[in-house]
Amino acid sequence: MNPTATTETPATTAATARLRAGAPAPGFTLADAAGRRVSLADYRGRNVVVYFYPRAATPGCTTEACDFRDNLASLQGAGYDVLGISPDAPAALASFTGDFGLTFPLLADEDHAVALAYGAWGEKIVDGEVREGVIRTTVVVDPEGTVVLARYAVSPQGHVRALRDELGI
Repeated sequence: MNPTATTETPATTAATARLRAGAPAPGFTLADAAGRRVSLADYRGRNVVVYFYPRAATPGCTTEACDFRDNLASLQGAGYDVLGISPDAPAALASFTGDFGLTFPLLADEDHAVALAYGAWGEKIVDGEVREGVIRTTVVVDPEGTVVLARYAVSPQGHVRALRDELGI
């Protein structure tokens, strides 16, 4: 596989159940890049953007993470925190954070249990082949822990701009 030419679309076969607006957001506690435990409950009382990405430091994931980094001030100014989740180990997340100056928490979902709970894990088509893995997903959770919106199979290019437009930021 050529990592610079990766494209992803959901496969027509099985994927985990997707979240919808109004559903309670599944709780989680995961290690961040420094090994500290971070829980969704830590963000109770705040809006939080939880986004799932396949793999740190790959082209699409880097594009998306840097886009969140570059828009973080406006998101936070509007009352939204950002959490990135991938199946990477904390050490890989630490390298990714350092290499690209990422200033929001990246969390390690090494057994992909949280991705499963959010409907962000399943079969997808990558470069014409069906594979199982993270489906690039963004879920916005309100201060009470309820899903406000859930977007699946998002494109890393322009995704944050579309999200900001949808949130009125």
